[in-house]
Amino acid sequence: MKIGIIGVGAMGGTHADAWTHTPARIVGFVAEHFEHARAMAEKYNAQAYPDLASLLPHIDVIDICTPTHLHSEMVLQAAAAGVDIICEKPLARSVAEGQKMIRASKEAGVKLLVGHVVRFFPEYVGAKRAVEAGQVGEVAVVRLQRDVFRPRKTVGNWFLDFERSGGMILDLMIHDFDYARWVAGPVKTVFCKHIGDPETSPGDHGLAILTHENGAISHVEGSWAYPPPTFRTRFEIAGSGGLLIHDSDASAPISVYRHKGGDGPSSGSGEAAGDVPVPASPLLESPYATQLKAFYDHLRNGAPLPLSAEDGLAALQIALAAIESTQTGKPVQIKPLPEVA
Repeated sequence: MKIGIIGVGAMGGTHADAWTHTPARIVGFVAEHFEHARAMAEKYNAQAYPDLASLLPHIDVIDICTPTHLHSEMVLQAAAAGVDIICEKPLARSVAEGQKMIRASKEAGVKLLVGHVVRFFPEYVGAKRAVEAGQVGEVAVVRLQRDVFRPRKTVGNWFLDFERSGGMILDLMIHDFDYARWVAGPVKTVFCKHIGDPETSPGDHGLAILTHENGAISHVEGSWAYPPPTFRTRFEIAGSGGLLIHDSDASAPISVYRHKGGDGPSSGSGEAAGDVPVPASPLLESPYATQLKAFYDHLRNGAPLPLSAEDGLAALQIALAAIESTQTGKPVQIKPLPEVA
């Protein structure tokens, strides 16, 4: 299986490393700047290509790790070329774009897989399985928390451009919107409050309340307001028969989060922070490798996956509803999307 990767930033590099844990072979890279693609190609014994069109004839699968607003155009181009697609989350910048991407992939007979990697983190998978096994009874309240530092690319920081990224709510909180839906079922309404403007302030923090169709409630907190290299997550799943808890900081009896001289590391931490928050894992295998192994097995052997392109679209719809709620100050109804034929 020949893989092409477009986008060689933090996520492109993470995916490239993850592919080395599969039998697939990376054959080419495309980047906004050709010299960046060439550097990655040298590292992985591949080739650099000037654009997506020149790469597509040489690959079986394109792995799209570009800014969100570019996903739709690239998926449509790959589908037209008959190439299977892996697309980083969020699926698209709008629901209409996402629907068009899914439709084009189905019409072309190609796979469209969405990189919601949280569904491959073992603690989240374990909690999902525990819920399915009835260990907490009927799910009533889900609390999800994801607190990181603001992406700080020195040049062309598209994360801080709302039109391109959708901001913190779409880029970060969508992870937990997807997980809440996976655990507690379809969402009926979304109410969200948000503070901060990533272009003018160092803090950007949101809290959303999801009401699920079965009556369960999810509280989802997301933040770009922490100092680097912070990436902390936490969840609680409470039901009629028990409670599940995960806290990424549980191994540290005391954690201090203090901004130190702008972009310096938080107090007490010797870790260096990258430009973009990427979750670390104490496991021998990165969840990104676990995810791409599963994608490889699905593409090669038809093995089942824990998510579909339609799941990626549903998470996108919830995130965009949360953004709308912050703008109107009112809850937003989630309307059922028509099935894409």
